[in-house]
Amino acid sequence: MDVLLTEEQEMVRNSARDFLTGECTPALVRRMEADPLGYDPALWRKAAELGWPGISLPEAYGGSGLPTVYLGLILQEVGRVVAPLPLHSTAVAALTLAEAGSESQRQAILPDVVSGDTIMTWAFAEVDPRAAPSTVHMTATASGDGYVLSGAKMFVDNFAASRFCLVACRTAAAQAGTDGLSLFLVDTKADGITDTPLVTTAKDRQSEVTFRNVSVPASGLIGPQDQAWPIIERMLDRATALLCAQMLGAARRDVEMAIEYSKMREAFGQPIGAFQSIQHMCADMIIGVDGGDLLTFEALWKMDEGLPFQVEVSQAKAFCNEKCLAAVRNSQIIHGGIGFIQDLDLHLWYRRVAAWTMRLGTTYQHRARVAAALIDHPGKVVLGRPLPGANL
Repeated sequence: MDVLLTEEQEMVRNSARDFLTGECTPALVRRMEADPLGYDPALWRKAAELGWPGISLPEAYGGSGLPTVYLGLILQEVGRVVAPLPLHSTAVAALTLAEAGSESQRQAILPDVVSGDTIMTWAFAEVDPRAAPSTVHMTATASGDGYVLSGAKMFVDNFAASRFCLVACRTAAAQAGTDGLSLFLVDTKADGITDTPLVTTAKDRQSEVTFRNVSVPASGLIGPQDQAWPIIERMLDRATALLCAQMLGAARRDVEMAIEYSKMREAFGQPIGAFQSIQHMCADMIIGVDGGDLLTFEALWKMDEGLPFQVEVSQAKAFCNEKCLAAVRNSQIIHGGIGFIQDLDLHLWYRRVAAWTMRLGTTYQHRARVAAALIDHPGKVVLGRPLPGANL
């Protein structure tokens, strides 16, 4: 893996940064925090015109067919300005559909995703937020020429804005060779669906979504029945790595604001950045973000190369959870008392990084996955499934 960006990758990153710097202000972010949909349709349309929703989707459906690393670079810039865009949820769901969906599903949906006309999301977590097959209790029962879905999902991103949602359901009991899970493409406007907005730290749009006898046609099944866990696991890993990229973009900008502030804020007749304690704090913040960058893009690169990537994803998330959160906390400390006032724009970055560290696996869950790989534990290593005898 070459840790330096290519000329093309730098161009993509710089163009995304220039666009978002001009189009997405903290004032817009605050307005969208109070908006029912949580995103600006005009900004989303412009992002679609730049090709962002389809940057890593196949060219056959209108996408650019570029590696996932490019999507990671764009999401870094989205995080850098905490842009209220449903790009992460849409890209994760669309890439899963592109990989595992039927040709008719891909033809019907992906071109509209590329154009920005269709927003997507995915739903896995329930009461137990761990990303493990055993935590899925929502059922899908065969009925006539389709299925009936019943149950509830938690922390579903951008559900109110989405046209389709990929939903993980239990279609059979777990047994040897299968976890009994299936993945369905669900119309978010179908009868029997209730969307309850959740109050989040980030003030973004997450929902508890209840499914009461929701009918889904047989054509809505993605991949094989009862054997969708490998598809779901890959979707969750991709979502995790891309969330790390977004988190790193936000954390880096937050650190830059702290460093800038330390150069102009004076105490005892000199900038506070002249004090060694502040200097060391700033150095630790940058080291943490740079380290997270290397781990995250190694994971994305391995995905693109078809190499094993699960351990790298967990390394990245465990590291970013700790280092990015420490960075934004230290940024508030450097700003002093004003850093804890919600009206200060710095809070926009802090709240989002703090929220993202709690999504898609805690530090301890991801460490358990890395530990299992390190000791070469027999059997399949699954995020959220602790080692026998482990006290997690």
